[in-house]
Amino acid sequence: MTVTGLPFDDFRVLLRDLPGPNTAALVAARDRDRTLTKPPGALGRLEEIAMWLAAWSGRPPAVTRPLVAIFAGNHGVTKHGITPFPSSVTQQMVENFAAGGAAINQICVTHDLGLKIFDLALDYPTGDITCEPALSERDCAATMAFGMEAIAGGTDLLCIGEMGIGNTTIAAAINLALYGGEAEEWVGPGTGSEGDVMVRKIAAVKQAVEFHREHLSDPLEVLRRLGGREIAAMAGAILAARMEKIPVLIDGYVATAAAAILKAANPTALDHCLIAHVSAEPGHLRSIERLGKTPLLALGMRLGEGTGAALAAGIVKAAAACHSGMATFAQAGVSNKSDG
Repeated sequence: MTVTGLPFDDFRVLLRDLPGPNTAALVAARDRDRTLTKPPGALGRLEEIAMWLAAWSGRPPAVTRPLVAIFAGNHGVTKHGITPFPSSVTQQMVENFAAGGAAINQICVTHDLGLKIFDLALDYPTGDITCEPALSERDCAATMAFGMEAIAGGTDLLCIGEMGIGNTTIAAAINLALYGGEAEEWVGPGTGSEGDVMVRKIAAVKQAVEFHREHLSDPLEVLRRLGGREIAAMAGAILAARMEKIPVLIDGYVATAAAAILKAANPTALDHCLIAHVSAEPGHLRSIERLGKTPLLALGMRLGEGTGAALAAGIVKAAAACHSGMATFAQAGVSNKSDG
């Protein structure tokens, strides 16, 4: 993480000097939790989530302006036939999001979540990672900066999601570069890859990591060489949320790959984040374990588009409501065992 005067330098400084949790808010939340009309720990992870909200927002647990941010990008590696769908589907799905016709729209309506869609130069796919970097350092840094703008306008819970034909190939390559192992351990079906398509997908991941292997000791180089615009933008959004004291829910395999870049750069970089769910992509649980996280949900989903994070947002909202809305023993006139 050395400073060189190059476009990544600002991000290296931010990653080096990340703000920590607000201990005063955490202590206050713990003190209130002990007075609520329930046995200690009876709400399980809901109590942990409430404490997490307090620590990383710096205030009593609350979710009043939740936001799902979906970043869409296209990838040059799709020219190798690594997915059964054409890249044009990315744009078509972005239009579907805008029209309210996707799964994410229904979940956002159900849980009263805001939704923003970011179209990241879909007419200009990234470089083919099997033989060239996905992005230049300048373009990657600019895309990270663009992702940081996702929180403009305000939010107090950021749900990170994505859309991009071919991007589970990208996620697999990032994980292989960061954690090693075999490509087969990280490559899954994505949007339905099987047979010869799966063979080509595995081969592309192997070739990409081998081609860039001399440059993969730096996480930001992993990002620009093997990533994509939606990956870079999600990394930027997660980083911006940390700087602005906004807790984050990370969606599926691709979003987790973006988060893994930050964790590799600074082991504390994801302390303000929760993994929303473990998807059906076989590499996702392996990646989550490397991050030292426990997902909130396991529903066998692998859709992307922020759906798992949006569902988990309902749980986080409930955790905050229980903490703030429950009566204390004194208010309810209920005897607490500590009262004797």
